[in-house]
Amino acid sequence: QVQLVESGGGLVQPGGSLRLSCAASGSIRTISNMAWFRRAPEKEREFVAEMPASGSPNYADSVKGRFAISRDKTQPTVYLQMNSLKPEDTAVYYCYALIRDLYEYVGRPYWGEGTLVTVSS
Repeated sequence: QVQLVESGGGLVQPGGSLRLSCAASGSIRTISNMAWFRRAPEKEREFVAEMPASGSPNYADSVKGRFAISRDKTQPTVYLQMNSLKPEDTAVYYCYALIRDLYEYVGRPYWGEGTLVTVSS
């Protein structure tokens, strides 16, 4: 019943920018935190950025200074602003959220299906 849906992926030139969005929907009681992961070609899924319910965001070293995660204050949505994109940023980007639904006492992780970002000339 709970779903995460990403949007905003596509083809962009090196040095360009792209903004990803992830919206949560369904029988949601609480969301503890939201984050972005990615899986580059021939690599395992890796952490990109995390936005806790409170406090400062966390970033992988490879994207610090270039990417910025933010969270809507009124809607269950998280964003990833990607600047100065490099070919090595090419990957499928996945949204993550720790969510407690209306029927459970303990939250569990949810994943979106991913959106493809291709950085190429």
